[in-house]
Amino acid sequence: MTRSGATIRFYFIDVFASDPLTGNPLALVPDADELTEPQMRAVAREFNQSETTFLLQPRLPGAAWRLRSFTPTGAEVAGAGHNALGAWLWLAHSGRLPGDRGDFAQEIGDAVLPVRLSRDPGHPVSVSMDQSPPRFGAVIADRTELDELAAALGLSREDLVPDPPAQVVGTGASHLLAAVRDRAAVDRSRPRAADLAAVLSPTGGEGCYLYTLEPAGNDASAYARFFNPAFGISEDPATGTAAGPLAALLRRTGKTADGTIIIEQGRALGRPSHIRVTVAGQHVTVTGTGLIVAEGTLRLRHDEYSAAEPSAPA
Repeated sequence: MTRSGATIRFYFIDVFASDPLTGNPLALVPDADELTEPQMRAVAREFNQSETTFLLQPRLPGAAWRLRSFTPTGAEVAGAGHNALGAWLWLAHSGRLPGDRGDFAQEIGDAVLPVRLSRDPGHPVSVSMDQSPPRFGAVIADRTELDELAAALGLSREDLVPDPPAQVVGTGASHLLAAVRDRAAVDRSRPRAADLAAVLSPTGGEGCYLYTLEPAGNDASAYARFFNPAFGISEDPATGTAAGPLAALLRRTGKTADGTIIIEQGRALGRPSHIRVTVAGQHVTVTGTGLIVAEGTLRLRHDEYSAAEPSAPA
């Protein structure tokens, strides 16, 4: 692959999935060191997945690989979620690692984070990734703010529950976590993108994780949907960078003890996903499996990109 006139190999991985066409699809570009940042952003727009991840050689000591991930709007994702888990699944299946189990480290942003690969007999490769220690941010408790949040989600304020309160939490990326009374309210939500983006902007939250703790009769502790209008993601079927913060919040507020919980997501999109999160003190670990479902080649012209982002149409 060269910077000009490149032919770029890419892969699609269904992450947090046990069957094809479920979970959260990720576009992955390996061997991306010669791509410029504007090219990466443009490729992410071309694929139009919630995130496209690029694999590069590391800059920081101890890391085996450097990962950069972008949304369709060109925003770079700093957290370790499905964007990173899918990359390690590909690395395990492509022969780029010494075996399909072991401990590794990945460079994401300015952090080097541990990754563990394992495989039980008769089961697919499983990836466990440490996220950053949780950071607890803004709380939405004012009556007017709650009314605005509910309206932006297409719900009534009576659908929201006060415990835990709606709060921004981050374990890499930061998102607003909003609890509602039952699964029906989660399913009924019809966000108004502009209004939700306006609610999120002053809180410091990138997206909104709408969830309930209503029992579902399965092994899931929470049922969730994720919306990120400011980053061009109307809805995401499985969001590791939101599941980690949610598990940390539930632990902090006494809704769960230290240990592992499972978050169900993606059912509203017809892509059911199960995200396993373990919280032990300040350590948050996300675990999942997935499958490589497609591969191909993207061809770029020699003069297709300049050093600057393309200007908006007049």
